[in-house]
Amino acid sequence: MRRGSPLATEASQSATRALDTYVRYGTGSPERLVAGLGQLCADSVEAVAAYLLRAAPDQAGRVNALDVLARARPSTLPDPDKALMRRAEEIARLIADHAERPGPGDDVGEALEHARILVRAADLVTRPFAASAGEDGVLAARDRYMAEAVARLVDDDPEARVMVWAHNGHIAKGTYGDQVPALGSRLRERYGDTYCALALLFGKGSFLARRGNDLQRPPARHRIGTGLRSLEARLTHAVPGDYYADFRAAGSPADAAPWLHAPHAQRSFGANVQRFRYRLNTAPLVPAEDYDGIAFVARSTCSHLLPPADD
Repeated sequence: MRRGSPLATEASQSATRALDTYVRYGTGSPERLVAGLGQLCADSVEAVAAYLLRAAPDQAGRVNALDVLARARPSTLPDPDKALMRRAEEIARLIADHAERPGPGDDVGEALEHARILVRAADLVTRPFAASAGEDGVLAARDRYMAEAVARLVDDDPEARVMVWAHNGHIAKGTYGDQVPALGSRLRERYGDTYCALALLFGKGSFLARRGNDLQRPPARHRIGTGLRSLEARLTHAVPGDYYADFRAAGSPADAAPWLHAPHAQRSFGANVQRFRYRLNTAPLVPAEDYDGIAFVARSTCSHLLPPADD
């Protein structure tokens, strides 16, 4: 029997491993697991420390050097010598050695995955944020790591259809921001036309996002109208209501509407937005070149937060 199609999400690899376990086996609290989907690595630091304490107690103290990864965000710890990453790699090699001779009931496989997550995290927190850094910058490295994660899912089951749920900028087949190679461009390069980039856009309505960069602040409701100059405004006036435009199909909208091959500005919101100024956030794109299709929702409504977990 074929298993279901994997769903890859743009979230912390450290935190999503426990969420994946919940989806597969019903283990854990969904409220707590969803609330923990930030970009930090506390789960991985804890898992690696616990494993070494059981399997190699004389080496357990080495994890202390990685405690900072439980709190650090990408590009916040400049480290030209990559000392933090080397420490993470040493711990990953230590656990990999144990993986070659696991003991009874040993969960070394899970610990090794968390150790590898910490290696990638140590790399990201020390890279420069500026897009001008190119492939050496944190933005390019982040999308490269995301593409590698998707590739591992595909390689694990070549017959499966992997669905990737991420910001439109990452899904695009070209670049985003200041010419950062997107996740989608790397997947298109690797898989050709079997990668289908589908953008999700809306005309007006509301959405949830945190104000500022405080991850502890609860998401708040934000509203926005159709506007006049965005791609969303053009799509609103082109066809009323909700619809899907397939740019690959014969006689597609891209053939009938040359403006879809011209530069536009799409609204760009993330999990965190600037107070009041979020309405001005846009990103450049050429719709028919960056995407294989667009799913358009005329009016968006906020998602509903899960109720707080009982203590």
